[in-house]
Amino acid sequence: MFDLVTQERKDQKLTFEDLVVAKATYEKGTKDEIEEFIFRLLDVSGDNFVGRSDLETVMIAIFNDILRIKGSDDRSSSHEDIVNIFLNAANFSKQDGGGTEGTMSFEDFRSWCTHLPSVRKLLGSLLLPPDSGRPGYQIPKLLTSKAIDSNIILLRKEYTWHIGGALSHQDLEDWNLLYHSSVNGLSFNTFLGNISNHAGPTVLIIKDKEGYIYGGYASQPWERHADFYGDLKCFLFQLNPVASIFRPTGANNNLQWCAINFSSEDIPNGIGFGGRVNHLGLFISANFDQGHTFSCTTFGSPCLSKTNRILPEVIECWGVTQDATQDKNDAVKGTILERFKEDRNMLKMVGLANSSE
Repeated sequence: MFDLVTQERKDQKLTFEDLVVAKATYEKGTKDEIEEFIFRLLDVSGDNFVGRSDLETVMIAIFNDILRIKGSDDRSSSHEDIVNIFLNAANFSKQDGGGTEGTMSFEDFRSWCTHLPSVRKLLGSLLLPPDSGRPGYQIPKLLTSKAIDSNIILLRKEYTWHIGGALSHQDLEDWNLLYHSSVNGLSFNTFLGNISNHAGPTVLIIKDKEGYIYGGYASQPWERHADFYGDLKCFLFQLNPVASIFRPTGANNNLQWCAINFSSEDIPNGIGFGGRVNHLGLFISANFDQGHTFSCTTFGSPCLSKTNRILPEVIECWGVTQDATQDKNDAVKGTILERFKEDRNMLKMVGLANSSE
């Protein structure tokens, strides 16, 4: 970051002009300019290529700084395990000509950021003040009963941060464990009963017998419907062995599925997301003992597991407690220059503080 801000002069000196120019590009530039800046930022080795080792260095720094994950933490994976989950979402389609390993093209980088919005938010806010509202730094607090062994919980800290990257700030407060199959049993009725008193969004997570972990964010309550329902806030995600998020493409409105006690084969009982009837992006039958996952245009998502047919081993569901005060705190107050004091200070540097241009 220092090298980029100082325009790579290598003189170890930072001027006001350097800072103004860098912030104008990095924070106020066009989408292409901002992403080009971040892409250059990933070139940690300074060889003008972004390889897997560069991304590994960046992700380790993120986990050390934001997630506070250390090797001594018995609830965290090793750095290698965590980093690989996020690196597995990256493509390295470009050859640098000097080595056997591929490097990341700019389009590869954009695709990686699309599937990892938490990473994109954080890398785009490094020059902002390090407070609780800094994009990419919020991690929801996970609330569980003291009687539940924390070792059985699927939703780890790094997974929570990953999922939260696709959510608004008001959804990143408290997440309450509403259902866990190891505690409540693999029961559809128990699942529905446990979540019935929660009016907000939910996060459904599944670990199947192949060891894959994935799920979906349901913006609407799980209620009996004879057809698809939901809104464009829904999305699917993968957590292990690859971390990716798949948001609605707009191809159709087949977002959430919740069929209860229907006798028709055309209305399969169970819950799911995306795709079409009997061919969903993710589906768990009402018996909670089997399901399926197919690639679907609803979310532009692939098969989320090793095979299309899935056998759930663990199912858990978290209730998202939305911060009702957030909208009030975000209310627009004052004039533009009062609301953007940092920009006013930048204008002072170049003598334009009182200019309307």
